[in-house]
Amino acid sequence: MAKMLIADDNKQITSILSNYARKEGFEPIVALDGEEALRLFRDNEADIAMVLLDVMMPKMDGFEVCRQLRAKSLVPVIMVTARGEDFEKIMGLDIGADDYIIKPFSAGEVMARVRAILRRMQPREEVNRNTYSYDNLVIDLDKYAVTVGGEEVALTKKEVELLWTLAKNSSKVFSRDNLLDSLWGYDYYGDSRTVDSHIKRMRAKLDKIEHPGWEIKTIWGVGYRFEEKVNA
Repeated sequence: MAKMLIADDNKQITSILSNYARKEGFEPIVALDGEEALRLFRDNEADIAMVLLDVMMPKMDGFEVCRQLRAKSLVPVIMVTARGEDFEKIMGLDIGADDYIIKPFSAGEVMARVRAILRRMQPREEVNRNTYSYDNLVIDLDKYAVTVGGEEVALTKKEVELLWTLAKNSSKVFSRDNLLDSLWGYDYYGDSRTVDSHIKRMRAKLDKIEHPGWEIKTIWGVGYRFEEKVNA
């Protein structure tokens, strides 16, 4: 699992960001000062996909941490500060930060910026690869079209997005909250029954055509995943 390094001396902030990071599929690693941030980065460098870095931290400020990270790594860095002076933004960006966000902030907005940065870092061919196929299933996200065994299945836009999310991450079990946040957004006021009802309707449509090589599997007490039955 990819890791997110969260460096901030405010434990309440690191707790909130850690919870949101988990919802995005990251394992959060928390540092409460600049020196600890560098140590944790060195220990986990191969797995860290994103760094959220507070400017004002004990022992070493965020600017110096960012300088030292950039001396050895291209890992994406978002600087976080309670102050919004232009010169601080310019300094952070000049020393290699990828983005800059000012407290107080919405954790949902921070994660949206994380997603945007990671999308920009993808190779162009990956960005344009909006089709998925496995066995007799084909999903074309550009056209919002799904076929099973060459026969088109009339799914709604949200059902296509739900199937795409599960199928493209077949090794991952998604909780209902994961899917609710990813597809409906953090500000959606519905509950997990929304996910269950969409899964039920989507299965009913897909199951009209035989697909012994795969299924949308319920993991009881956890959520759902797309299961590839390689020996089917």
